[in-house]
Amino acid sequence: MLISITALYAAILAFIIVALGINVTVHRVKLGVPLGDGGNPQMLRMIRLHGNAVEYIPLALVLMLAYEINGGWHTALHIIGIALVAGRLIQTWAMWSTEIAGAGRGTGQTLTWLSIAALAVLNIWKLV
Repeated sequence: MLISITALYAAILAFIIVALGINVTVHRVKLGVPLGDGGNPQMLRMIRLHGNAVEYIPLALVLMLAYEINGGWHTALHIIGIALVAGRLIQTWAMWSTEIAGAGRGTGQTLTWLSIAALAVLNIWKLV
């Protein structure tokens, strides 16, 4: 069985995670912080940008994969995949721009949570 939908979104989201990881390294060099955040709020923000992506994306992809393997509705997978990518990009942009938690961060994180919750519900629905 092909899992081409999950593979597509996994690849896109992997680019986001890699870009955020590179961003942390670039900021480490730029700010002279070899380990941790060095007490620098900008460094902490860049670390958390990467960390937040790594905390949520794998769970979403596991749920997406399980749903696709179990013959889930392809349109739902695309809708959720697009929402997840959009959520991660909006959240990244908003957190990168300012340390103030504003509407962009809330919107991005909410899209991420809703994507994960939708995938969890779809997986349960598929199995009952």
